[in-house]
Amino acid sequence: MSRRKKGDKIDGVLMLDKPVGLSSNTALQKARRALNAQKAGHTGTLDPFASGLLPLCFGEATKFSADLLHADKEYVASIKFGETTTTADVEGEIIETRPVDFTEEQLHKALESLTGEIDQIPPMYSALKKDGVRLYELARQGQEIEREPRRVTVYELELLSFNKPEALVRVKCSKGTYVRVLGEDIGKILGCGAHLTALRRTKIADIDISEAVSLQDFEEADIAQRLDMLDPPDRLLSQLEPIELKEELAVRFLHGQSIRITRSENSEKKVKVYRLSDGKRELLGCARLSTDGVLSAERLISNSSN
Repeated sequence: MSRRKKGDKIDGVLMLDKPVGLSSNTALQKARRALNAQKAGHTGTLDPFASGLLPLCFGEATKFSADLLHADKEYVASIKFGETTTTADVEGEIIETRPVDFTEEQLHKALESLTGEIDQIPPMYSALKKDGVRLYELARQGQEIEREPRRVTVYELELLSFNKPEALVRVKCSKGTYVRVLGEDIGKILGCGAHLTALRRTKIADIDISEAVSLQDFEEADIAQRLDMLDPPDRLLSQLEPIELKEELAVRFLHGQSIRITRSENSEKKVKVYRLSDGKRELLGCARLSTDGVLSAERLISNSSN
């Protein structure tokens, strides 16, 4: 006999504005308890010292959380020049201080040199693993191991303000980019070292921080208001092209059958699939659409009616 899951079956996405000082998992568990939700997950972590956009997924939305892991992101970062720390941010110990004597023009050139495709060496204080052990655990033991560079893309690196020895920059980057390392590298180019004093994530794909709600406002709301704050699961799939199926094809799709639709594609792509009935759309899941127009299910909404 299967054990009954604790909590309520809630499907949706909370766009949370995570506060400084809280881990992503702690924020998730607080929101989960506030909703009494059975199942929850997030779309990628933010360091405790960072704030900003953290989409939290509940119920069926957790099936699509990985889609945002691969999305482009935007941040606003505060950089302090002249001090290098063990963690490349304000939480680490200062290990070197140097004079700050560069000009704003030199700063602009440094930012330009780090725009485009670049190779980044992941920091020791990161969640990456070596032989099953996270790098930050090794770093806390005083160990430093060789890390392979990773190719990332910095689409935009804009100077918002500069008041020596601090600068505020906006970063638009690909997945896997460490903004802490970016700040550190800017300091290296300028010959004085640097670390981040603040980091705020402002955008993931087309989801903007303006859509987010604070954890305090969420916890202070009543349950009806909290539910109203949730977006539907397909908010995570806004970057995917929609495919609409009528009833007969929708039933076949939900039973795992491949569906041939009357179109061809230049390349295989991922799409989101809806049932179209009486002018209303119901999300069925996501699928792969082949070059010859065959639709094959990847992840399905389990509460869709067959």
